[in-house]
Amino acid sequence: MKHGKKYRASLAEVDTSKNYEPLEGLKNAIATAKAKFDETIELHVRLGVDPKQADQQVRGTVVLPNGTGKKVRVLVIAKGDKADAAEKAGADIVGAEEIIAKILNDGYLDFDVVITSPDMMGQMGRVAKILGPRGLMPSPKSGTVTMDIPKAIAETKAGKVEYRVDKTAIVHCPIGKKSFGEDKLLENFNTLMEAIVKAKPSAAKGTYIKSVTCASTMGPGIGINYRP
Repeated sequence: MKHGKKYRASLAEVDTSKNYEPLEGLKNAIATAKAKFDETIELHVRLGVDPKQADQQVRGTVVLPNGTGKKVRVLVIAKGDKADAAEKAGADIVGAEEIIAKILNDGYLDFDVVITSPDMMGQMGRVAKILGPRGLMPSPKSGTVTMDIPKAIAETKAGKVEYRVDKTAIVHCPIGKKSFGEDKLLENFNTLMEAIVKAKPSAAKGTYIKSVTCASTMGPGIGINYRP
């Protein structure tokens, strides 16, 4: 792959052969974010698990103390009192069967998170193949299938993120924006890493945290020396 001039200039500013202490690594991620927009700082954590094994899955949610810097559009699929409560709690879109039909028939996807009540999950199966591959399908494990919809909305708006190991045993997750500065990013970094460490499956053997890398949206990967 041929990289652009800005990327090559950013790459020249970091030592790719070493792992930096977290604060220094985040400072480098900020310094190498040279795009004209406010780049997202992402964390990529390689774990010593086998994702093919059901007892070695790593998945959960955590509320980042400083949020993600992204305005999250929340869709709530609910009826009656739950729908009314969702509107009062600040959901961006609220609906029921008509929204499900819109997703199914029109490809409507103008939202970032879907929250629903348990009684609507039977109908959500109709759009599972559309929402699932995009990471939008509600799940009790991620707290997006719940009776307490206002709480779920509040946490999502406050900066709740879901972390989940992929098929290559890596967790990819945003921890904020370049404009946050290194101190707020470090707080988010520590919160996310602590959650991942606590989520270690009992079946996982050997080294659990194999490598940690941070990077801006358009910048190079920067190795982090993380010690739980």
